[in-house]
Amino acid sequence: IRDGLLNYVPPKPESKKKAFLADPGGFVQSLLKGQETIKKVELASVRPYEISIEVPEDTLRRYNLTLQQVAMAVRGASLDLPSGSVKTNSGEIVVRALGRKYRGEEFREVTVKKMPNGSDLSLGEIASVIDGFEDIELVSTFNDRPAVILHVFRVADQDTLAIAKLAREYVGSLKKPDGVEIDVWNDQSVILKGRLDLLKSNIGIGLILVLFVLALFLRPSLAFLVALGIPVSFAGGLWLMPSLGISINMISAFAFILVLGIVVDDAIVVGENVYTRIQQGEHPKEASWKGTHEVGIVVIFGILTTMAAFTPMLGLSGVSGKIWPNIPLVVIPVLGFSLLQSKFVLPAHLALLKPHSPTPSANPLTRLQRRISGGLERFVKVIYSPFLKSCLNFRYVVWTVFIALVILSVSLVKTGWLPFQFFPKVEGEILSAKLEMPLGAPFSNTQKVVNRLEAAALKLGKTTRDNDGDSIVVNQLATAGMQPFQGGFSPNTPTGSHLGEVTLELAAAKNRDLSSEELKSMWQELAGEIPEVVSLAFRAETAAGGNAIDINFTGPDNDQLVAAATWATERLRKDYKGVVDVSNSDRRGREELIVRDLTPQGKALGFDLNIVMNQVRDAFYGNEVQRLQRGRDEVKVMVRYPESERDSLANFEKMKLRTPEGEEVALLDVVSPEYGRGPATVTRVDRFRTISLKADVDLARGYNANEIVEKYTEEVLEKIAEKFPGVRYSFKGEQSDQRDSIREMGIGFVGALLLMYVLMAIPLKSYLQPLIVMSVIPFGMVGAVAGHIFMGLNMSIMSMCGIVALAGVVVNDSLVLVDYVNRNRKSGTSILEAARNAGVRRFRPILLTSLTTFVGLMPMLMEDDMQAKFLIPMAVSLGFGILFATAITLILVPSLYVILEDIRNLGTDFLTGRNKPLENPQTKGSSRHVP
Repeated sequence: IRDGLLNYVPPKPESKKKAFLADPGGFVQSLLKGQETIKKVELASVRPYEISIEVPEDTLRRYNLTLQQVAMAVRGASLDLPSGSVKTNSGEIVVRALGRKYRGEEFREVTVKKMPNGSDLSLGEIASVIDGFEDIELVSTFNDRPAVILHVFRVADQDTLAIAKLAREYVGSLKKPDGVEIDVWNDQSVILKGRLDLLKSNIGIGLILVLFVLALFLRPSLAFLVALGIPVSFAGGLWLMPSLGISINMISAFAFILVLGIVVDDAIVVGENVYTRIQQGEHPKEASWKGTHEVGIVVIFGILTTMAAFTPMLGLSGVSGKIWPNIPLVVIPVLGFSLLQSKFVLPAHLALLKPHSPTPSANPLTRLQRRISGGLERFVKVIYSPFLKSCLNFRYVVWTVFIALVILSVSLVKTGWLPFQFFPKVEGEILSAKLEMPLGAPFSNTQKVVNRLEAAALKLGKTTRDNDGDSIVVNQLATAGMQPFQGGFSPNTPTGSHLGEVTLELAAAKNRDLSSEELKSMWQELAGEIPEVVSLAFRAETAAGGNAIDINFTGPDNDQLVAAATWATERLRKDYKGVVDVSNSDRRGREELIVRDLTPQGKALGFDLNIVMNQVRDAFYGNEVQRLQRGRDEVKVMVRYPESERDSLANFEKMKLRTPEGEEVALLDVVSPEYGRGPATVTRVDRFRTISLKADVDLARGYNANEIVEKYTEEVLEKIAEKFPGVRYSFKGEQSDQRDSIREMGIGFVGALLLMYVLMAIPLKSYLQPLIVMSVIPFGMVGAVAGHIFMGLNMSIMSMCGIVALAGVVVNDSLVLVDYVNRNRKSGTSILEAARNAGVRRFRPILLTSLTTFVGLMPMLMEDDMQAKFLIPMAVSLGFGILFATAITLILVPSLYVILEDIRNLGTDFLTGRNKPLENPQTKGSSRHVP
């Protein structure tokens, strides 16, 4: 595990500053030596070290030498070679050569040839020995000043905030030469700390609201005892997190907010049942024992079903699989400890409550609580009970209304009226533009485009302001010849004169009104169209799963494949509004001089293709003599022509070869090169060449990726096979992650439903009654959809996770209600009366569990900080869904229970042959009416 924390940007040196940064590895080493805790620091935007030995052709000719001979002389003189050992009477003595050279000045003393007069011809007399950097073109600037980048990483289970603080303090204490500055940018620990502080404040406010709601409807002392389970359960969850491989991060912290209101559900059911018995005159000790025992079984299985509802998130893969397992791995242990607390700790505390006193209390808080509690009881008696009676009498109408609401909710999502966006964009503080020029393009052309993007970013910074009146663009890093940010600042980041990148660091999200997506769109507009680029992709760096559109085309026929990819790319670019940064991977390669065979003259002179091309390679690329380990750096030693003799096509055409006999002959007399251009890269899947098509969607202007992809698939992709036989397409990136996640979530949800069914069948002792409880699960979606419409949000995978979690909460309340109906019926009460009594008796605990869950999520629902926006859809699904679940549990579940009894009676009548028609439940005076 290796997570980037922050970057240091020391400007590149000039004159005396070179002593500080000429050996960047030394700087890294000093950082590592200073603090053992910092395990990983990597350097980016610098060229690797190289010792280049450059010998002109005229000099080689004058001394009758070849580059191969010079390379052999250098290799033979720079040697570190064990040569066995000598055994003596006193012991064994190792023999070894220690002549390896490490610096340019040492190589200059190497003898290349013995002259006829007996003198030595040294390397320094015939060659320029340059102890510098590899011959690649690379320019990096930070805020328009030359710079290199140091990237500090967190390794394995290290503490992100501690490592970042330590690195900042240590770098701040370094003594730097005059004119050298070290700036910190892209500090991910600051973002993490801000998000954690935000979530901690939400947890605190949510806890206060939960306590307040409990105190309104229960005795204050009882409310305190019920709420005491929250810190106990949270402590247990925190204790288990390291064992489960979970750290304190934004998602795990959000999981605690999510479970804040749910965690007291079991305690509410137990506490409220005990409280009711105390109100009826039982002694607290007796009420505690009987009340806990009465609901003990259903509370256990209710919590287990809630746990089961979170399990589908454990089976996700891809981007979702890196994020969502954090939630169940926090929620499930917390609920487990909550169950233990409600079964073993809470009853003992409840036994210590004071007996009920009919005398009004002088305490104003107690009097207020009793007034509210009494008002709730009057509401249940005067309004809810008669309403439930009517619903039970007209139960089929109630069932039809709820079915219609479900159909309406599903239709709103399926028709796109309520758009679905797989992964809501996480608000970031980094914008980047990655560009790719045609292969072989001059480096100056790449620099011009990079400069244009920098100028556009500068305009963006001047025209936008944060809430403090400062520029929204805090820092900008521009690189031509490399893409360090996109490459994760890895030493293996691809380089090339055709590559470039500009990265912007923005003001903190909470301190600006414009989102990163809006700023990205503004930057694109300011940059304008740049026709000379092959690919230019603007990204708002977030946790989203890659490009919104990512399609692979494969086929056996290369011409058909290229034609299909080109046609599909142009259609996407021209015909679909909101699609930006469209490009495909079919790139024209560099111009090539291709040597296929030798001329007859070349063959007659004894050449073969290997001899010829090795001499050409030695001259223009260089002969790698050896690699040295100099400190922390690996340094290549190369022998080649000087740059002035390899910077034009004319030099290639004038090159002389050496025959095996040592004679000179013109290169073009030996070979006849052809001009050509090959593909830049060739990717194959299952042996077939593959071309990828990638694009993004402008979310800032309200475009929806799913709608565009669906339309594009129907109008373009489904016609590929007909128009270009043999060519197939498949989705990758975000669309692939979306399909995989939805499929995996669906499979996991089915498994969770089966597990929940088994768990409920045990306490209910029935195979049919769990179906009543589970039938309310689809209705929870109605509240979730209504919540998204009310909040103005799109549905997303996070919304779906919230709906899945909602299923467990709805089932929990419904299970307790159905269990109470069963117990009423055992005492001889009629089914309609039992259903009504259950609703009246369980009204307060069901209301409390719903309200505590909602108010626990309320701070997150009301949060306007951009950092939290991507978490809100899940909170909306659960929060608003639980409010609607109250109506589901208190109205629909009793109605379904009676409907099931109607079906049983109908089946019994049919099987017994009585053929007695089912009494019309809508007929006034029917025996099926509630009396």
